[in-house]
Amino acid sequence: MVRNYLKTALRNLWKNKSYSFINILGLAVGLAAVFLIALWIQHQFRYDNFYSHQDDLYKVRLKTTGADNEIYVGDITSAPIAPYFTQEYPEVESAARMYWSSDALLAFKDKSVKSQGNEVDPSFLNIFNFPVLSGAGADALAGKHQIVLTKSLAKSLFGSEDPIDKVIVLDNNHPYTVTSVLDDLPSYTDFNFSYLIPLANTDTYGTNWRTNTYYTFVRLKSGTNVQTFNKKIEDLIAKNSKESARSQAFLYPMAKQYLYTRFEQGKAVGGKIDEVRLVAIIGVLILAIAAINFVNLSTARGQKRAKEVGVRKVIGASRSTLVKQFLLESVLLSTLAGLIALLLVCIMPPLFGSLLPFDVRFEAGNLIIWSTFVAFTVLTGVLAGLYPAFFLSGFAVSKTLKGGTLSKKAGFSFREVLVVLQFCIAIVLIISSIVIRTQIQHTQERNIGYEKAQLLEIPLEGEAPSHYQAIRSALLQNRSIASVARTGWSITIDGSSSGGNFSWQGATPEQTANTFFRLYRAEDNLVKTLGLNLIDGRDLDYIRLPADSASVLLNQAAIQAMGLKNPVGQSIKWGDDTYTVVGVIEDFIIGSPYEQVRPMLIYTSQHYMSNMLVKINAQAGVKNSLTTIENVLKKFNPAYPFDYKFVDQRFAEKFNDQQQTGQLTFIFSALAIAISCLGLLGLIAFIAETRIKEIGIRKVLGASVPGIVMMLSKDFVKLVLLALVIAAPIAWWAMNNWLADFTYRIDLAWWMFVWAGLAAVLITVLTVSGQALRAAMANPVDSLRSE
Repeated sequence: MVRNYLKTALRNLWKNKSYSFINILGLAVGLAAVFLIALWIQHQFRYDNFYSHQDDLYKVRLKTTGADNEIYVGDITSAPIAPYFTQEYPEVESAARMYWSSDALLAFKDKSVKSQGNEVDPSFLNIFNFPVLSGAGADALAGKHQIVLTKSLAKSLFGSEDPIDKVIVLDNNHPYTVTSVLDDLPSYTDFNFSYLIPLANTDTYGTNWRTNTYYTFVRLKSGTNVQTFNKKIEDLIAKNSKESARSQAFLYPMAKQYLYTRFEQGKAVGGKIDEVRLVAIIGVLILAIAAINFVNLSTARGQKRAKEVGVRKVIGASRSTLVKQFLLESVLLSTLAGLIALLLVCIMPPLFGSLLPFDVRFEAGNLIIWSTFVAFTVLTGVLAGLYPAFFLSGFAVSKTLKGGTLSKKAGFSFREVLVVLQFCIAIVLIISSIVIRTQIQHTQERNIGYEKAQLLEIPLEGEAPSHYQAIRSALLQNRSIASVARTGWSITIDGSSSGGNFSWQGATPEQTANTFFRLYRAEDNLVKTLGLNLIDGRDLDYIRLPADSASVLLNQAAIQAMGLKNPVGQSIKWGDDTYTVVGVIEDFIIGSPYEQVRPMLIYTSQHYMSNMLVKINAQAGVKNSLTTIENVLKKFNPAYPFDYKFVDQRFAEKFNDQQQTGQLTFIFSALAIAISCLGLLGLIAFIAETRIKEIGIRKVLGASVPGIVMMLSKDFVKLVLLALVIAAPIAWWAMNNWLADFTYRIDLAWWMFVWAGLAAVLITVLTVSGQALRAAMANPVDSLRSE
């Protein structure tokens, strides 16, 4: 019986090759898009979710109540928290600190490699069990001068030689012994180190609860209730530092560090998970469009199989038998579509990797993926074929054998509903794509407060810090260099620390307790180099004025939070130290361009000044300027390669996540339209075929080709316009919710909906008119010959 079903199904598919091709192609494209999306979503959920004891791993975060009673959440903590946890709380199995990532030059014999790594507590390797390929495991960082390498870095330095117990030199000064080699980190982790060394300089902040400098990770003992533990540590900061009483520490699961990073009033409300949900919804919508195509074309072809159904019923076939037959055809078609989709999934990432906004790979040996693929394909075929199966098997015998067909009104009305639904989805996606792109452009055009063009950032490493003054003088002697400034860290990365415990004349107790500053270190010429707007006072000038070691700059947000009317010359007490405000600058962006600028305090320091800003003269050629800078740095720091970044390029990277969302929406909007057009192409071809004699008679009676094309096209245009009317309020609601997460956002405009509607109508006309024109230009003699 099954063999007979299969043979009949294959014959029917071959008999209607053009419709079968359209059906299979539309479903294949839809399934390929869904498979790619499913693989990407799986990749996102694997982020830092693959360690042993995963349920017991946490990152320490701080909730801080600001002067505006807003609760801010950060993941940079003070130095004493990790050792305090292990000493005072029996629930803690282990705790470890990690310092921010930094680049270093690693040398072995005559070979040197610049790579990124971190300083960590030795217990870090107890908390995260990264796969060890050789050497020690959890005790690999027990000694002060021990280092752990990843496989790729070890190969770059040692080739095929065994690296264990070999001595390498960091930054031409610090020898370290290789104790372990880890496997390369997977793509689904936020850690990005190539080497690990023991944490240094812990004495600097060892007992300071006021300054937040480290990331802190905790592994709880199995079975510990984290909610109970979080209540237990609520007063941890207040108990150890009265000045920071408005900050509370809490443990946040490692498995949520990547997907749930957006907080409101101290509670996680979203983050990357919002994009994941959006993409998942798009995948469901794409699959729905492909399934609608299948149902539409199958029911449209139903009239051609009416007599087949009637004959089968006369010779004894039951309705259940016919349902099985048609479901088998549906599953066969979806299986063929699934195989083509699988081929597309395998070839698309290598061929179009630069166009895809995510990196996914089909793992051929993964049984879970294969079983999901088979189940998904069969389920799609069954669900998409249910209606056609019951629809086709329900034809009345007497009516079909007398030459009757399904009521045109009932059948076409259902297909009209499906076409409207199809284009509703496509139009919502088009409008969403327009809104997302406009929002990204709006944020990119926001005044960031400094001039990022012709501005470079160069890391000060190796011998460069000790020769900085000579480097600076040599650069400024060249006309191509406009200005140079030294800072604590990059101007484009929110690596700045934050701090409280500030007081000033006229400050209320509430202001003192609730005002927290973003802290940034600079030496001199910051205002000139960045092109900041100096509202009052002067710039810091620590090089010529050593007294500026006790001077600070404040931004407008800080002045507003402090309630100062004449800030220049006023004193600010920070713990036991007193500083003088020498200048006020306009707000500028360091953190997210989508958020409000926070109060900032810029101060001078002799320590950790690891970044150099260089402003190139606009009239000078970039290539010549880079050559000049490289020659100067090579003179004073010959062991290190010339490393630089253009600030405008680094700033553009801040928009990567939203641009990825926009690109995803655009790609899948195009797919939705393409699949919808395939369905329209099949429907118009079928309608033209069923009305071929009508078209012939109209031409004999004098109807023009444009008139016939209009007759065949206008119904579809009406359906698309109806879809626009339905889709517009849905898109408005969805995009308003999406925009609600942005402090700086656009307002939805009428032209976004008009452009989406015009695009849908134009694509529909182009799709339908081609087939309609072909039918209208056919010779009526051929169509009327049988009459």
